[in-house]
Amino acid sequence: MERTDVRTNVRLALRVAGMSADRDTCDLLCLDLPKAERVRAALPPLEQLATWAAAAKGLGDPTRLAIALALRDGERACVCDLAWILGRDEKLVSHHLRQLKAAGLARSQRDGKMVMYELTARGRALLTAIAPEEARA
Repeated sequence: MERTDVRTNVRLALRVAGMSADRDTCDLLCLDLPKAERVRAALPPLEQLATWAAAAKGLGDPTRLAIALALRDGERACVCDLAWILGRDEKLVSHHLRQLKAAGLARSQRDGKMVMYELTARGRALLTAIAPEEARA
């Protein structure tokens, strides 16, 4: 029997005995099957969940979050401006901008010799959800 199976069997035995192995789980083995099946059927496909998770992860770093906030407030900016705004090295800012682009939260456009960055609609929406503008001091 694998380690996971033993752990599951111990939990089930404790539940049957009326004791919970974990304070965050039910003491009874229960399932609201109609509700569970309805919610399960409404879940997005795994690919969509992975896309959303990647977007959320895109803002999961303080530097990327600061870049996104700067882009929200400045609308468009080049790496040089963003590096100065954040007080960080241009190569570091460039690295994080690539990650924001890969997550679909920012886009870039060449403007002569400069590359300008801005948030995508998804980036703006996610940023608004986690850092609403009215929360500014």
